[in-house]
Amino acid sequence: MVLRYRGRTVTTEDVEFIKALIAGNPEASRRRLSEMLCAAWGWVQANGALRSMVCRGLMLSLSRAGHIELPPVRQINPNPLALRARPKPVEIDQTPTHASLAALMPLTFRAVRRTPEESVFGSLMEAHHYLGYTQPVGEHLKFMVYAGERPVACLAWSSAPRHLAPRDLYLGWSATARKRNIRFIAYNTRFLILPWVQVEHLASHLLGRMLKMLPDEWQRVYGHPVYFAETFVDTERFKGTCYRAANWVYLGLTTGRGKNDQTGRANNRSLKQVLGYPLTTDFRKRLSN
Repeated sequence: MVLRYRGRTVTTEDVEFIKALIAGNPEASRRRLSEMLCAAWGWVQANGALRSMVCRGLMLSLSRAGHIELPPVRQINPNPLALRARPKPVEIDQTPTHASLAALMPLTFRAVRRTPEESVFGSLMEAHHYLGYTQPVGEHLKFMVYAGERPVACLAWSSAPRHLAPRDLYLGWSATARKRNIRFIAYNTRFLILPWVQVEHLASHLLGRMLKMLPDEWQRVYGHPVYFAETFVDTERFKGTCYRAANWVYLGLTTGRGKNDQTGRANNRSLKQVLGYPLTTDFRKRLSN
């Protein structure tokens, strides 16, 4: 074994194969070589897309360790997320809504990622969610909820963080199982009820309906389901009442130390509740295998 990368064991034979691939394609860029290697190894995501970024990282690791020699970098692309313009404000009906949940019905969920409504989603999050709008990276879904043609709420989901002690303890999975199965967990990154919509029990109702839809929606977009949902609740701002009313389970607290903390202090961020929701009865078995 030469090294392990993202769960793959790279052997001496693999290194020789990569060397031959590079030598046989002297005009190919690093990007093209990674795509060719993915195709040769059958290294694809669940939806069939090549894992070219992961493969490029593997080749870079091998190059830095002196096992292979990559062609020179041809182009340094700017970070698209750093240059992304903030969502522009949108004009929508903000007439205050004070009604019963029954009077607001029917409510319609729309998946808005890669649709004309996605810009409205981003604008509403930027304007009315306390964290603003952040473009997710990796697998993610975005939903808007409508009463008739009037938006009342937005929900965003993304890939789960790899390391989360309260969740990992609750699931009881091994480090190996976590690396293999983390993609089967969905992270609720944003939940916004528009501030002019004040309807009792609306939040827990929307969460309940969303959780019933989530596995099939993930399967439709990414070719695999999800078996568990999780979220954070900032304890300095909220109590997480709507999540608890929708039967989410309290898993514990974060440490308050951000992943980029360089202060050496015990806490540099607010403590957050970690809440989870099993999407199947056998979620532990599915996630631990």
